[in-house]
Amino acid sequence: MAITIDITKAKEVWKNKIRSKRTEVFKKLDVDFVRAQEASSDTSAIVTKKNTLRDLPDDVDSASTIDEIKAVWNTDLLGEKD
Repeated sequence: MAITIDITKAKEVWKNKIRSKRTEVFKKLDVDFVRAQEASSDTSAIVTKKNTLRDLPDDVDSASTIDEIKAVWNTDLLGEKD
């Protein structure tokens, strides 16, 4: 009997993993944003990063295989997968 993977469940697990990890990143970006505002610096790169983080769980929904689900992880923002 072959092992099957419930894609719907896998997506939920991966989205929760992303949400958990991005919480730490959001905190850092919030501090960076305030500091940039205080220094009258451009905040557009920070805003772009935050929007990318917000979109990651929705990006998981469009995946149809385990490899596509795993590919949604953004190493630049979230670091290495645990």
